[in-house]
Amino acid sequence: MTSETASKDCLGWAARDPSGVLSPYSFNRRAVGSDDVSITITHCGVCYADVIWTRNKHGDSKYPLVPGHEIVGIVKEVGHNVSRFKVGDHVGVGTYVNSCRDCKYCNDGLEVHCARSVYTFNAIDADGTITKGGYSSYIVVHERQVILTLLLKIWLNRYCYKIANDYPLALAAPLLCAGITVYTPMMRHKMNQPGKSVGVIGLGGLGHMAVKFGKAFGLNVTVLSTSTSKKEEALSLLGADKFVVSSDLEQMKALGKSLDFIIDTASGDHPFDAYMSLLKVAGVYVLVGFPSEVKFSPASLNIGNAPLFRFKS
Repeated sequence: MTSETASKDCLGWAARDPSGVLSPYSFNRRAVGSDDVSITITHCGVCYADVIWTRNKHGDSKYPLVPGHEIVGIVKEVGHNVSRFKVGDHVGVGTYVNSCRDCKYCNDGLEVHCARSVYTFNAIDADGTITKGGYSSYIVVHERQVILTLLLKIWLNRYCYKIANDYPLALAAPLLCAGITVYTPMMRHKMNQPGKSVGVIGLGGLGHMAVKFGKAFGLNVTVLSTSTSKKEEALSLLGADKFVVSSDLEQMKALGKSLDFIIDTASGDHPFDAYMSLLKVAGVYVLVGFPSEVKFSPASLNIGNAPLFRFKS
């Protein structure tokens, strides 16, 4: 180990090029400021965004790149102005770590929509440094926060969240991105009505959360997948009510116009018209996945009092 490496006290895993391969990486975090919280990271969830940016799929990756934005850990140091956190608190950090703090969105507690919001990794912060994420030993963030019990009632806002000390940190991590990504549109579009039906397309991280929230809300949950490989997981482990293979035309036809809601979590390219035909009149289709393109016939939207289509909202 060189003397230069030894002075860099944050240990992480970074991608150096679009191969996305991660390897050990040492770097410095900023010094703890008067309004900052320094957090020892205990867990970090794995998100599809980590794959996107480590592999430069959007063409804007800044290497070396340390991914991770489902971060939980324990406060190890606070700045002298910090009043909401103390050493030893359990906290979480989500997809954003900064914003202008003075626009309408910031003042309304919607920092995630600020035009100058800063991603937790691969973004340029206010001081000109490139942010590095939770695949690392610790992180320093501004204390601006909201208690975690409120987190699931609003969009992911503020930068640091207090987590109840008796809540398992490993379980809290996925809520910081996957959880809030599906929960927010479910609440906004009133998908918390017991007895209603929801279809969940895809059973990755987002899909798992959508199924769990759906069951917690008392919905009849149907998982839609391209193969039977996840059938047992969907039905036995997650408790979905039905599993439909979307490539089976007969199964899809039998499900026609039967769903009140659809949450599309698939990030691979896929057709939309067949899924939209499963919605009841004026049903709601929410896309939270990341396909490279979205294609559907206008007829799927404008004939027969068609569904309300929303992109991650």
